[in-house]
Amino acid sequence: MSDLSIKKVVVANRGEIAQRIIRAAKELGIKSVALYSEPDRDSLPVAMADEAYCIGPGPGIHSYLNIANIISAALVSGSDAIHPGYGFLAENPYFAEICSSHGIKFVGPNYDAMSRIGSKALAKQIMAECGLDVIPGTPSIIEDMDEAREFAAKYGFPVMIKAQAGGGGKGMRIAYDIDELAECIKFAQAEAEASFGVPGVYLERYFKGAKHVEVQILVDEQGNAIQLGERDCSVQRGHQKLIEESPSPVLDEDIRQAMGRAALQGAKAIGYSNAGTVEFLVDSEGRFYFLEMNARIQVEHPVTELVTGIDIVKAQFIIASGEPLPFRQEDVDVKGHAIECRICAEDPERGFVPTPGVVSRLILPGGPWVRVDTALYQGCYIPPYYDSLIAKVVAWGNSRDEAILRMARALDEFTIEGISTNISFQRRLIGSLAFRQAEICCDSDVLALVFGGRH
Repeated sequence: MSDLSIKKVVVANRGEIAQRIIRAAKELGIKSVALYSEPDRDSLPVAMADEAYCIGPGPGIHSYLNIANIISAALVSGSDAIHPGYGFLAENPYFAEICSSHGIKFVGPNYDAMSRIGSKALAKQIMAECGLDVIPGTPSIIEDMDEAREFAAKYGFPVMIKAQAGGGGKGMRIAYDIDELAECIKFAQAEAEASFGVPGVYLERYFKGAKHVEVQILVDEQGNAIQLGERDCSVQRGHQKLIEESPSPVLDEDIRQAMGRAALQGAKAIGYSNAGTVEFLVDSEGRFYFLEMNARIQVEHPVTELVTGIDIVKAQFIIASGEPLPFRQEDVDVKGHAIECRICAEDPERGFVPTPGVVSRLILPGGPWVRVDTALYQGCYIPPYYDSLIAKVVAWGNSRDEAILRMARALDEFTIEGISTNISFQRRLIGSLAFRQAEICCDSDVLALVFGGRH
């Protein structure tokens, strides 16, 4: 049995991240409770968990976002903790507070820290006050177009419009001139309200040719904090990450160390605990700016686990149980290079339209130093209600070149039939000269790299 205070955890999520959490819980001797929507009744997390409860029909608003049903399942099952995974309620401070009010430990930061991070404008203010360089932007959500025009006049175009809440590229637009500004703001506000229930947006200076680099941190409830190195997430489509790798191929050691120190400094200023990620934008001259902080486990956490040997999800449970971290900063040793490709049920040839359906044939890649995080199995049904991410392929090598070759081999082996996926798209992207030379930036046209002039 587990020596931790957490004895039974509700996994308030689905798919590969639910499976990942259940596995970590089992290895710690913690009982797991899977929650599932009606279409997910036959999913692998349900089969793997010690108990399982249906929390509603397919649409997320009726199931994985249904706080009342999730809390009821936790109370009925006698669980003492809830792990939210990523997405859905993972960064909802009110959900964390409701868990606490029912005597249930939320495996993540507390309400206060999550609220500070959830307001991107407030997070930037806190980071600036503690000495971090932040991307120039409006101090709060914009209230009228005069404020937006003044900002654009000061910093010039293009201008980035961002939702004050949420992530995943939702509520983001780039305005390239004054004529586009008002229209882009309206689109971003509408998408933000539809995605997060909050229409507020703010403006930031836009950096062309920048790299997106994030630092993984762990902070226990005694205040011990470590950073596990950085991940480069610059390969994106429509502000959504496609490929992540660790370490970043563009940072020198001085910048790497400075960024790690800045991440821990920012986490301390926020009053953060548990696993989190501090994200930075690196300009063409190597100067980095605080971008935002994510109060959850990241989709791309496996690349950090492969280069450090540290199980981040287990660390989350240890921290949430009130225990100190079992390792110090000097114990963190980054070895080799790891790359992750996100595999999605979508058709790149048709504008990346989602492709739900039944997986009629499945061959997973394998071999040394290849990891596949997925809840797929032959015959499983992929419902239309959720994010299209269905698998993550992660390859490790002694060098970046070796990791790229291993990833290419793994993607060649990966076979999914019955639905369309982006496997071949990722294979071509990995094989591109721009990727091999680490030239892809946040604003690179990855479609042109793969399709040429056909997109």
